[in-house]
Formats: sequence, structure tokens, C-alpha cells
Amino acid sequence: MLMKPILKTALLNAAGTAVYVIAVASFLFYAPKLVGPVHSVLMPIAMLLLFVFSAALTGSLILGRPALWYLDGRKKEALSLLLYTLGIFLGITLAALSALFILRAG
Repeated sequence: MLMKPILKTALLNAAGTAVYVIAVASFLFYAPKLVGPVHSVLMPIAMLLLFVFSAALTGSLILGRPALWYLDGRKKEALSLLLYTLGIFLGITLAALSALFILRAG
């Protein structure tokens, strides 16, 4: 069965966002263990730069195409894409939280 193009785009956007979040979280978790503590003004600067970049990247992955479609007059499709993307991303988030609680309980 072929997947609807909007659903496929939503899946790619949500998965791309999740992969990016996993990569950044893994970096933030393992970097101090590899490098050690950093006592410099560069650390808060780097963290704020990463925060702003992350907001822009994830915002464009989740909201970019729906906004373009909406402005192009494809309002129904834009809303469908946004809702599918958010729904899939919520599912990924709930799966991660479930895994966390399962690992914690076990």
C-alpha cells in the first residue's frame, strides 16, 4: 500500500526532528565525559547558539512546509501536514518516555 504524500512528508519531518534531537542530546550527554568541565564564557555562548540553531532547525522541519503551503493557498493540505507531523512526533515522544519508564522500572 502506498503512503499518502502528505503522510510520508510528515513522517520524514517528524523523524528528522527526532534524529536531530537524539544527536544533540547524545552530544550534550557524552561531551562532558570526553572533554571534562569547561569553565569559560564560551560554554554559555555555545549553548545559546545551539539553542537558537535548534529552534530554527526544528521549527523549519515542523512548520516550514505547512507555512509555505498555507501561504500558497493550500490551507487544508498545510493543516493536514502540520497535524500529521505533530501527531507522529508526539508518538515518537511518547515512545521515548515509555522506554524511559520501562528502563527505570526494570
